[in-house]
Amino acid sequence: MTKIVFIQPDGIEYLVEADNGDSIMTAAINNDVPGIDGDCGGNCACATCHVYIRQSINSIADEEERTMLGIADNATSDSRLGCQISVSDDLDGLRVYLPIAQH
Repeated sequence: MTKIVFIQPDGIEYLVEADNGDSIMTAAINNDVPGIDGDCGGNCACATCHVYIRQSINSIADEEERTMLGIADNATSDSRLGCQISVSDDLDGLRVYLPIAQH
């Protein structure tokens, strides 16, 4: 199990033990982390799993993800879609910051 910390805009943290192979979005939803909607079910079609990743990971956004981030409120250079990041041992201890709202 890989430990991931989800951090709400108000600083509240949720420590999640995620299954390798799941997406960050799935890990949040399966552990009742508020702030990740995942309306499209992880199909990179809605941007309601928008998160901020402020540390280097071995995953980069492809063109489809970058297009969807274009509709996310308050997207920055740290923005990613949680449905597009696969959990692995390399992500153990990852800190995932949540936006104020998902749209």
